[in-house]
Amino acid sequence: MVEVGGIVADRLRQFIERIERLEEEKTALASDVREVYGEAKSVGFDPKIMRAIIKLRGMDTADQQEMEALIDTYKHALGME
Repeated sequence: MVEVGGIVADRLRQFIERIERLEEEKTALASDVREVYGEAKSVGFDPKIMRAIIKLRGMDTADQQEMEALIDTYKHALGME
């Protein structure tokens, strides 16, 4: 084990290489997601609305209800209803 300034170089290199591989995978996945949104758009779906739905589905029910209530409150305050 080679230590530089108290750091084990091999262990550090392993972490860096793992992170680099994961970043490459993340980039590939992001490209795949963009492609799916493009496919959905090409058959008439709105990607912006799909993103909003995905965000909502990721929230628990209480947070979702709170957000919807706040949106309604803000819309009412702005005379949008």
